[in-house]
Amino acid sequence: MKRKTFLRLVCINALIILLILWSWWSFPVQDSVESTTAPDIQANIAPVPSSKHFMVSAFKDHRLGGVIRVISILCKKGLKKVYCVLCDKSNSVAKTDGGLDQCVFSEAKFDIHKNTFPYATASVLCPPPSLQEVTHVSITTDPNNIHNLTSFLPIQNQEVKKSLKYNFTWCISNMFGSSNNAMQFVQTVELYKIIGVQRVVVYKTTCGPHMEKALRYYQKEGILEVVPWPIDKFLKPSGSWRPDYSPGDIHYYGQVATLNDCIYHYMYQSKYLLLNDLDEIIMPYKHANLGDLMSSLQKKHSDASVFRVRNYVFPNTQSDDSGRFPLPEWKKVPGVSLLEHIYREPDNEDSFISAKLIVDPRGVEQTLVHNTQKHFGRVVHVPSDVCRLIHTRRPKKGDTSKDQLIMDKRLWEFEETLVRNINRALHKSGLLP
Repeated sequence: MKRKTFLRLVCINALIILLILWSWWSFPVQDSVESTTAPDIQANIAPVPSSKHFMVSAFKDHRLGGVIRVISILCKKGLKKVYCVLCDKSNSVAKTDGGLDQCVFSEAKFDIHKNTFPYATASVLCPPPSLQEVTHVSITTDPNNIHNLTSFLPIQNQEVKKSLKYNFTWCISNMFGSSNNAMQFVQTVELYKIIGVQRVVVYKTTCGPHMEKALRYYQKEGILEVVPWPIDKFLKPSGSWRPDYSPGDIHYYGQVATLNDCIYHYMYQSKYLLLNDLDEIIMPYKHANLGDLMSSLQKKHSDASVFRVRNYVFPNTQSDDSGRFPLPEWKKVPGVSLLEHIYREPDNEDSFISAKLIVDPRGVEQTLVHNTQKHFGRVVHVPSDVCRLIHTRRPKKGDTSKDQLIMDKRLWEFEETLVRNINRALHKSGLLP
């Protein structure tokens, strides 16, 4: 019995070997390099082999005929050519002549977002592939090195979706250092929820323990997506927009890269995106909420896709004298209490220069911080009596006195609901017992 079983196994193994030899003889692989593996794992920052460059994310851009856009961080020194390798499944062979064998190789165009740092965000544009289906992409600066590529990004936005999950999404470009401004974050999220924001996205490098509690609470609630952003593991990020203020490899922890990633990630998920920082609120003044604001603006400007909102500084050195805010228990939570600071600096030229944005992501190709670099629709400068950016921070022009400032109690109009919601969030998050 054992002898028959042994003979049967020998025959099966011999048959398998014959089939393998027949397949090699019948279907030889020619003019190819070693196979490159494209794992189905989404990387946040992926180094480009044999270079000083990095890939962030990849998307199919249907508005440009199906080009594959790779949001990247490129070292500007000595940059000449960039090449794409597009693959249609996880284990593929790339031909050196650009032929089709599960992968295709081609030269890319790239568009760098200009700044004065050694590294800059760039859009690497890979030509529309001839392959029927492309699922992964990698880039390289060495056309002879494609067999060494091991880091591939999944290509997102494969389909145009008509149905959007959210009306308004707030993109927070970066959170870094020992950021522990938990009180201001909770108050801003709760206020944004009241006026129509349904999704919040944070690109997080590091933060303090109280902020971590707030993040975990909102993640559990379902409104918040935290995107890991370990830029400090690869580069020395600057904490400023100018290298003479804060030396480093890249502008403000790669802020432009994260803003562009958020635009493409939510292009077919959200009707509008709010592109503003943690200490800022885009606040309607003539309308009860963001939905009514945008309905009014789009009715007047149906061809617009970018709306610039003027920046007004509310100095955190000046507080309301009545003692109405902050509530006594709020003092136990670190951070700025927005409701306490109701004085703003007068309008000035910087209010316009440092404006922040509401965008229709399907009408934006590339964005910067205060402007879009490339867009398809018109840009509207929103009048300040219609909408303002409430920017609670240190004063821009020294320690101005209250008689030089303008009282603005817009946030107090939400007091009853807002205070109740803030208290609930502080207790449920564990920031207060």
